[in-house]
Order: sequence, then structure tokens, then C-alpha cells
Amino acid sequence: MTRALPFVALVVAAAAARVVAQEPAAPPPFRYERPIVTGGAGPRRLAIDVPLLVGAAPFRTAIRTKDLTTGAVTLAVGDGLRDLRLYDAGAAEVGYFLVSTPPTVPTYKAATILPVAPVDTDTVKTSGFEADLGELLIVDRFRVDGVAPPFLKRVRLEGSGDRQHWTMLVAEGTLFDLPDERLQQTELRFTPGSYRYLRLTWDDRSSARVTRTPSAAAGQVPAVHPPPPLTTPLTFERRASEPGRSRFRIRLPGGRLPIVALDLDAGGGHILREARVFQAQLSGAQLAPVMLGNAMLRRVVHGDVAAAALRVPIAPPTEAQLDLDVDDGDNPPLELRGVTAVFAELPWIYLEAPASTLTARYGNATVSAPRYDLEATRDQLHIESVADASWGEARTRTADEAAAGAAPPLPTVGASLDTTLFKYVRPVLAGNAGLVAIALDAPLLAHSAGPARQFPDLRVVDAGDRQIPYIVEQTAEPLSLDLPVVKVSPPKTLQPDRPGRSVYRVTFPVEGLPTARLVVTTDARVFTRGVTVGQEREPDRRRRRDPWFDTLASARWVHADQDKPAMPLALTVPPIQGTVLFIVVDEGDNTPLPIGTARLLLPSFRVRLYREGGSTLRVAYGRTDLARPQYDLALLAPQVLGAAAADVVLEPEHALTLAPATSTVSMLSPHLFWAALTIAVVVLLGLIAKLLQKESMG
Repeated sequence: MTRALPFVALVVAAAAARVVAQEPAAPPPFRYERPIVTGGAGPRRLAIDVPLLVGAAPFRTAIRTKDLTTGAVTLAVGDGLRDLRLYDAGAAEVGYFLVSTPPTVPTYKAATILPVAPVDTDTVKTSGFEADLGELLIVDRFRVDGVAPPFLKRVRLEGSGDRQHWTMLVAEGTLFDLPDERLQQTELRFTPGSYRYLRLTWDDRSSARVTRTPSAAAGQVPAVHPPPPLTTPLTFERRASEPGRSRFRIRLPGGRLPIVALDLDAGGGHILREARVFQAQLSGAQLAPVMLGNAMLRRVVHGDVAAAALRVPIAPPTEAQLDLDVDDGDNPPLELRGVTAVFAELPWIYLEAPASTLTARYGNATVSAPRYDLEATRDQLHIESVADASWGEARTRTADEAAAGAAPPLPTVGASLDTTLFKYVRPVLAGNAGLVAIALDAPLLAHSAGPARQFPDLRVVDAGDRQIPYIVEQTAEPLSLDLPVVKVSPPKTLQPDRPGRSVYRVTFPVEGLPTARLVVTTDARVFTRGVTVGQEREPDRRRRRDPWFDTLASARWVHADQDKPAMPLALTVPPIQGTVLFIVVDEGDNTPLPIGTARLLLPSFRVRLYREGGSTLRVAYGRTDLARPQYDLALLAPQVLGAAAADVVLEPEHALTLAPATSTVSMLSPHLFWAALTIAVVVLLGLIAKLLQKESMG
């Protein structure tokens, strides 16, 4: 009986192995989950939306030019959405594949023009025409040609299949061709529909009537067309800037999104300003702003009608934050009211839906792209005839459900160091775990080794004095500091001493700041003045024996428009000794020019790092014996790039008290030191004299 036990154990083990082998593999956990509304069983197509792009594996993109009127358009290709999985009610995996539409050029059908009688009353003044396509066609655009430029007119477009029942396609559109301003829009877009007749009505209330009969054509919807264009509104905020520029920080829903353009909504009237879009990009061991795209913003307003081109094409960003820089010239700051992201042309998701419920899961960077037998049907697929499915609301799965969906934890701490050797150690304000960006303020710029040496003495440590790896980021916007301005008497060192000068004293908040720009304002409207910036310097035995006035910068400040406020004056100021600076205005025989405010614009930096939950962070600096830290960027970059960082600030600076090295000399007063030295010299001379006397006697 005992001999049979090993045999029985082997049989049981083999049977258990067969049972385990027959069980389906457990699906990998994912961070996000959302239902798919299919409307029943059968083939379905599903459009990619913003939540899916934010949570799933990103697309790689390849740029192609498709439409000159809308700029560069890109087609998302590559291994995007490789972590997307679909499951039925029984947790069985449902196959799918992505269907990219081929590049298409719209096919236009010329129309026969049918005249429409103009209307001219006290309240209504219109004209227009009807266009007959000859047959019912599925169209989504209408182009008008042959109108002599320049013109700018508001229009209304309607469509009909029988010329009796009309559907409003564009309730309030604009057509224009302004060669001098390089603005043209002669096509109207609308929701695809089946129409034979299109009626265009010109609004003639604020512009001349179109007397020449134009030609027109309708654009047919291709048999295979992409999903509807994907756009989403973005949040933004105005940032500090130098005179003549408007800067905005734009936050995206996530990083590595296939965004190809930004559409801007701006207030005001005419616009002609260059706009540039930047993102932070790793260059060596530091992040620096890199331009993704630029465009000339144009808008012309005639009465209550406007022609505008306010789109900025960009390369697809990798970061979740962009910086918009607008050159205002001599105009007021740009009144930005909205920003919309325009996504690349995206593929359809094709699937064969089961009769039961269908759930999508995604957000697991560890999985690879799936391969399904459904792929064999790709060549026979007609995506244009497939019914649509839609997305339900996404939810973030619980920690247990999504535990394996996150990337394996990376080391977030480095070697320990002795913080008592640093002159400054400042706590970081508490906050949530995750990616944070710590702004480097003016005291840190002044008292650390500084940006010229890439902050070699800067360290971030936790409560256990262990180093937290970070990446330094230089931002496009400046660090702006308001300075107190006080009118004072001319310093004695300001030579030659002559009347007709106004002198103002400004005080920097801290000594040791790097090169900066000093920006001053005035409420005067018509003036021309010479402005000099300088400081009083102490005697220098090598060059000057007396105090002297060191001129650091000068400029001519001119404004001659009574109806507009003067542009601020910006002067580049090198590092100064001390904290006091003087602004000298040569008034001539004019009344004194009032100086209103003064700002100091410094280079702006922050450090990005990952903060663990519950950790207390401190920033240490103020040493001259350290080299720049060497962190493993291959490990650090995935944590701090491509995601939105929460801005945090440092607590106020307080210098640590370092124990000074003591010596016998430092404990003596200068008088005692020289007295002791004199006595020692006298004694030494006496000894030498005695030695010489003995030698002579011998």
C-alpha cells in the first residue's frame, strides 16, 4: 500500500496539471475600464476618443500634407493602443483591429447655377443663388469660385433634395478672399448628407452686393472616410512675460497625444501677430524649450464680419504642457479666450460585437499588441457600411484590479548626503504624491552655483537625507519680480553733475542674481528721453581710488502717440554688486518723466521629480565643492516626462549657521596681535645679536 502512494501522487499531480492547462489564462489587469454601447450583435466600427488616447499606449505619428487651407494633417500609425483589450460578459476576449483610411482627395461635382431674386427692405438685404448638382449626392462641403477679390461676406447655406423642403447646413458662415492680407476661405463645411440642391444666401447689409454670378461645386464624401475630426478644448493661463509678448501655459489631457494643431480664439479686432508653440525637451541632462510650430495669426474685421486664420500647426507633442508665445509688437497683450486641440486623422476600431455586453480595458504598459484571427477578414471589409458603436463613461479601476497595470516601480531615491554641509536647506510645501515641479526662486538663483554652471550644488533630499533624482527644466517664460521704485537725489558719484536729471532707486530682493532684464513703465504719452541704469561702486585699489558710478546699460525711450500708452522700456542688466540700482532719466528742459513700476525678469528654471506618497522633501544648496549630480536618466525620464507636473513652491530661505573653524589668531584682537608680533620680533633680534657677539669673541 505504501509503495502505491508515490504512483497515486504522480497521477493526481498530472491530473491537476491538465486542469490548470485547460483553464484560460487570466486577463492582465488594466488601469481603465469602460463599456462599449454596440446596439446589438454584429460588425461595428468605433471612433477613437480623447479618454482612450490619454489612457492607452500612444500612437507614433507620420506627417503628410493633405489640405493647404487647413495646414499639415497627420495620420496616426504605428503601435498605438497596443494595450487595448475587449471582453464580453463572460470575460472572454473579443478580437478587433484598426482600420486606417487611405489618403483621399475630395471629388467635386460642378453645379448648375440657378438665380435667386435679391431682397432689399429696411431690415433684410440679401442676394444669392441655388446650385443644382443634377442628382442626389452625399456631400459635406460647398465651394464658391469666381467672386472678384477682395471680398468678405457673411453667408447662409441650405440643402434640399426636392427644392421644396430645405435643411439648414450652415446658419452663419463667412466666405472671403483678401489677397493683401493673405486670407482666403471660399469653402463651407457641414455635416454629410444627401442633397441635390444647395442654396447660398449672401448677407449684403454691411458689404457690397456680389454682382457677378459665381461658379460653385459640392465636395462628395468618399466611400471610405475617416472618423469625424477629433478636437478638444484645452485649459490655459496667462504667464509672466517681457514687454511686447504674451505668454500662455496650455495644459493637455495627457502626454504623447497625436495633436497636430492648436486653434485659437482671440478677442479684439484686427490681428497680425506671430505665434510660436514650445514644449520642454530633454537636451543632455537638462530640459529646454523646443519649438513645435509657428504661424502668423491673421484676422481682418469689416463691420461685424471677420476673416480669420488663427490656427497654429504643430508637431505632435510628447509633453502634457505646452507654452504659447505671441509677439504682440506695439499692440496690447493678446486677449486669448480659448484654445482647441486638433488631433491627427485617426483609424476606426473594427470589431464583431457579441450579443452580450462589451467592455474595453486599457492602461497597461507591460503588454504587447494582440493578434486575432479576425485580421483575416481585413481585405473583405467595407468599413463605410459598418454600423457605429459608441463609448460609455470611463472609470479608473481599483488598486487591486490595476495593480499589474502600472509599470514596475523604479528607484526614486539615491545615495544619502550630509545636509549640514549646505548653507541653505529649504522644505518643499507638502502635497500629493506624483510628478511635481519645484520652481527655483530668486534666492536660490542668487545663492546656489547658478544657471551658468547648471546648478551643480543643488540637491533634493527626503526626510532621511536620501537624494531624490531630478531633471532641471528651463522654461520659456521669465521669472518676474516687482521692484520698489523710489525717486531720490542724484548720487555724488554721478558725473558730470548737471541739472535736468531724474534719478530713481530700485532695490533687488537679494544679492547675487544673474543677468536679467529691467523693465520700467510710465503713464506719459508723448516723450523722448535718454535712460541710463547704473550703480555706485566702492573704491578699487587696482583701478580707482574713489567711489564711482558704473553705467551698466542705456537706451533711448521714445513714444509719440497721444492715444496709446507707452510700451515699457526693457534694459539688460549684468550681475550687480549689492542690491541697489539707479535709473537716471535725462529730462533736458522737459517736465520730469514719471516712472511708474519696475520689474526684474530673470531666467526661469524648475526641477521635475517624482514624490512618493507621504514623503517630506527638502532642497539643499550653497556649496562650492560639488560637481553636477549624475542621475540615471534612462530610469528617471519615464517618470518625469510626458505627464502633467503639479507646481509646488519652497518655504522661505533661511541660511544655516555653520560652525566656523576657530584658531588662536581669530580669538585675538588686532591690537593684541600686532603687539605680540612686535615683542616676538624684538626678542628674536636680541637672540641673533647675542649669537653674533659670541661668534666674534670666539
